[in-house]
Amino acid sequence: MEKNDITQADLNECRALIDQCRREVSKRLVGQLAVIEGILTAFVAGGHVLLEGVPGLAKTLAIKTFSEVSGLDFKRVQFTPDLLPADVSGTLIYDRSNGSFTVRKGPVFTNVLLADEINRAPAKVQSALLEAMAEHQVTIGEETYPLPDPFFVLATQNPIEQEGTYSLPEAELDRFLLKITVPYPSPAEEISIVKTSGKASDIPVQPIFTPDVLKKFRQYLDAIVCDDAIIEYIVSLITVTRPVVEHKDSMHRSVNVLKSQDDITKYISYGASPRAGIALLLCAKVTALFAGRSFVLPEDIKSVAAPVLRHRLVLSYEAAADGVTTDDLIAKILDLMPVP
Repeated sequence: MEKNDITQADLNECRALIDQCRREVSKRLVGQLAVIEGILTAFVAGGHVLLEGVPGLAKTLAIKTFSEVSGLDFKRVQFTPDLLPADVSGTLIYDRSNGSFTVRKGPVFTNVLLADEINRAPAKVQSALLEAMAEHQVTIGEETYPLPDPFFVLATQNPIEQEGTYSLPEAELDRFLLKITVPYPSPAEEISIVKTSGKASDIPVQPIFTPDVLKKFRQYLDAIVCDDAIIEYIVSLITVTRPVVEHKDSMHRSVNVLKSQDDITKYISYGASPRAGIALLLCAKVTALFAGRSFVLPEDIKSVAAPVLRHRLVLSYEAAADGVTTDDLIAKILDLMPVP
């Protein structure tokens, strides 16, 4: 498909399919629309998702439901302190009958992988996913094996539990396209949840996303256009998160003005990398596609800024002392940064 080769009929088709997906998922899930929207966005964008929320908020149900709606192969790994890297990626098995080794592939060889409670496994197990998430391949012994296409990791973690958990290193956090926080339901939503008596998973859903449909979506994604002024806006948002601004040219003038007005950099030890800017643009294009538009608006950038950036900022001790969170900083940046 050539750039800009997208018709309104194509856009309407995409929007109709996404609406259909939302309806199927809502058969089981009450509320949590932002969670489902984030999962769908990352899936079309080709990235991975980290979901964070306290137990009992239907994180696992949301992922299982999505896997059924996607119509793709699904596997789940329960991360525990005694898990080994080979339990995720696979290992070599010695065959005594012929004196040779054979490969036993792990659960990572699937389309949709649920890494449940990923922060319960030590770093050596978490790192087993790094190659798979970044390069869509796994090395076992001396051989490298490609993973199925598409390959989509959905990891969950509990933010309040500290005992028996291991914080994800920044290098692995950056592999996730989005970090989605799962909130408590509203009282009205919780009444509906309680009425189901935990039997929501028994409700059947129809597969919508076939591999061919996903391929078509990604072709359309390449045709979504973004004005240079909006790209400069993205870069300004990313640059302002960095404690030191090396460039003083006109493009970053708004960044310098923002920092002089409200010093937010004292709360940030390390800011977002260029990968965050790429993720912002990609997710904004998906948002525009879901809305039936062939172009990106500043509002698309704002809508995905929090899930794209919240796990890519390393806060200072001063932020912890003042009770400032990454979401607080992102909201302030969006509020103060001039919109093109």
